[in-house]
Amino acid sequence: MFPLIVFIGANAPTTVERFPRGEAVHYREHALELGVPDDAILVEPEARNTGDNITLTRALLDSRAIEVGSVVLISRPYQQRRAYATCKKLWPEVDVSCASRPPPLDEYIESISDVDRVINMLVGDTQRITAYAERGFAIHQEIPNYVTAAYKRLIRAGYVKRLL
Repeated sequence: MFPLIVFIGANAPTTVERFPRGEAVHYREHALELGVPDDAILVEPEARNTGDNITLTRALLDSRAIEVGSVVLISRPYQQRRAYATCKKLWPEVDVSCASRPPPLDEYIESISDVDRVINMLVGDTQRITAYAERGFAIHQEIPNYVTAAYKRLIRAGYVKRLL
């Protein structure tokens, strides 16, 4: 389905214990175990944020003279909008699609084992959609009023640990 897979990333607060050598390294190893050919995989293990994910991957592909017309960004479900907006800002000439495994919220919370951490991550990522566009890191996106209202309620309830 994909001629090339680029696994990206060092660690995030929610993954450092699970992937101590970095997300990209562990995902590559898992793909190899599943039978993905090694020559179909590239690894960028230094990225520490979404902007790094895009710029470092683009540089890696450029260094190998790999022309890219389209990308599929695979991330956590709540990060898709921000990943898309960041890619459109930093790599506007590619066609961008986003995908994720869409588990029900309760299943996702169970996989992290910490409901407060998950809610704080959701609140922080919601803030970043607007804040990063204002800072020039991403394109602007409209946020529905009901999302903004829920976001503000969660902040008032104390979910502020992942705010900028």
